[in-house]
Amino acid sequence: MGLEWDLTADVVVVGYGAAGASAALEATDAGAQVLVLERFTGGGASALSGGIIYAGGGTSVQREAGVRDTPEQMLAYLEREVGTAVTPATLRRFVDESPAMIEWLKGHGVPFEASLCPYKTSYPNDSYYLYYSGSEVSGYGREVAEPAQRGHRVKGKGTSGKQLTGPLAASASRRGVRVETLTRATRLITDDNGAVIGVECQSLCDAPGRVRDRYSRMAKAAAKPGIYYPPLRKSLEKRLDLLDRRYGKTIRVRARRGVVVSAGGFIANRAMLAEYGPQYRAGLALGTTGDDGSGILMARQAGAATDRMGNVSAWRFILPPSAFTGSVLVDAHGRRVIDETRYGAAVGHQLINEHEGKGWLLADANLMRTAIQQIRTQATWFQRAQFEVMRRSAVRGATLEAAAAKAGIDPAGLRATVDAHNAAIANGTPDPAGKPAEFAEPVRSGPFWLLDVGIKPSLTNPCPMLTLGGVVVDENTGAVKTAEGDDIPGLFAAGRTAVGICSDSYVSGLSLADCVFSGRRAGRSAAGEQAVLEKATVEGN
Repeated sequence: MGLEWDLTADVVVVGYGAAGASAALEATDAGAQVLVLERFTGGGASALSGGIIYAGGGTSVQREAGVRDTPEQMLAYLEREVGTAVTPATLRRFVDESPAMIEWLKGHGVPFEASLCPYKTSYPNDSYYLYYSGSEVSGYGREVAEPAQRGHRVKGKGTSGKQLTGPLAASASRRGVRVETLTRATRLITDDNGAVIGVECQSLCDAPGRVRDRYSRMAKAAAKPGIYYPPLRKSLEKRLDLLDRRYGKTIRVRARRGVVVSAGGFIANRAMLAEYGPQYRAGLALGTTGDDGSGILMARQAGAATDRMGNVSAWRFILPPSAFTGSVLVDAHGRRVIDETRYGAAVGHQLINEHEGKGWLLADANLMRTAIQQIRTQATWFQRAQFEVMRRSAVRGATLEAAAAKAGIDPAGLRATVDAHNAAIANGTPDPAGKPAEFAEPVRSGPFWLLDVGIKPSLTNPCPMLTLGGVVVDENTGAVKTAEGDDIPGLFAAGRTAVGICSDSYVSGLSLADCVFSGRRAGRSAAGEQAVLEKATVEGN
C-alpha cells in the first residue's frame, strides 16, 4: 500500500490529557520518538477535573499526614468498588504500584500536600489536599476494609486538574515530545494485514496565526465555562466547525511502532449517550467537546471490541456541608434512597436507576442550622453556590406531613421512613440504609426542610456525568482487542477511551489514577512494537 506521509514518529499519541501525557512520557523514556496529536491545546477533561488521584497502600503523602494504610486494605475496598471491570491480577498490580505512581508524578513536577481534611466532603476546599474521596467511611466501605484517606488532591487553587496536566506536559516537552495542536484525528490507517500504521487528521497546522489563536480561545471557552452553560458550548462548537472546514488540512501521520488512542469518553456525543445510556441524558456533560467518542469509534472501525458502554457515572453530591451526613435522603414515595455518607456517584446511580431520578434531603431545624453555619467554612465557591440554590428552592413545613405535601412526596411513606430511622437510633440497632451510627441523627423538631436533589436538566444545580465504557484492551499491555480476543497490531488505548479500573464504579480520583496507570502501560508497550510494524509494506520502508 503506497501512502504519502506528512509526519512520522515511532509512537503517535491521540489526545493529550492525563492518559496521553503519561503514555508520551513512558514511550519517550523507553527510547521512542513521540508525536502527540491534540484536537485543541491540551489537557482535555483531566485539566477540567478536580485533580484527584486515588492512591494508597502507604503513599509518601499518606505517611507524612499520619494516615495508616496498607495495600491489603486498599485492595479490599477497591475489590468492592471495581467489581469485574478488570481482573484481580490487574487490580492487585494497580494497588501495589500505587505508592510508586505518586512518586512518578512528583518526579514530573506534579505537586501534592499532606493536609488532611477533618470532615466528610465531596471535594475539599483549598486548605486540604488529602481526604476520603469515596465511600470508605460509609457502612458500604467499612464492611470490607478499614477507612483510609486516599484522595490525593493535586495542590492548586480551585479545581486543580491543570496542576496535574500542566506539569506532565511540561516534563514531556523537556524530554523532546512533539505536540501538534489543533489537529483532530479522524481515521486510523491500517495496512493490508489490519495493523495500525498511522493516523489521518484534519489539522489547522497551516492556518494563519490569528485563526489558530481565535480557535484556541473559543475551544477554551467551550470547555469551561461552556461545560456549565451548554448553549454557549453549542454555539462555539458551530463556529469551531466553520473554521475547521475553511482552514483544515488533511494530513497523514505515520507511526513506526504504534498508536495510543487516549481521546476521552463520549459524554459530549448526545447520539451515543442516547444509544447506550438514555437514562443519563438529563446530566451535565463532564468533559470537553473532544469527549465525543471519536477515539472509541476510530478504534472500532479498525476492528476493536467495546464493553461497558452503558456505564455512566452520575454525580449527585450532597456534601458539604458535612452535617448532611445526618440527613435522610428519600424519593417521591418517601422511601429511603441510600446511606447518605456514600460517594456522590453511588447516590446518583441509585436515584437514576432505582428512584426515577427523584430525591429530597430531609433535614430538621437543628440540622439545617448547623449546615448553614458549616457551608461558610467547609465549601468551595461552587459548592456554596449549589447549596444556596438548594436552600432557596427548598420547601418547609411545620410537620413532616405538611413538608411532604408541599414537595410532592407521599406523607405516609415519609412518616414511615422517619419513624424507622429514629427507632433504629433510639434502640441502638443498625440504620435501615447501613449508615454508621456516628453519622446518624434523629429527625426531631420542625420546621422540616426538604431540599430537592433530583436529577434533571438544570443550569443552577446540574448533575455532572461521564462515561466509563470503551474499547477492550489487554490488561498487561494496553493493546486494543478484537471481539475474537486478538490484539490489533500497533493499536493501544488508555484513559476513558478504554475499559479500565473505574469502568464499573467510580469514586473521585479513580479515573485520573487509571489514566496514569493505563497511559503509562500503553506508552511502554507501544514503544516496544517496532518489530511487528516494520513488517508493514509502506512507502519509504
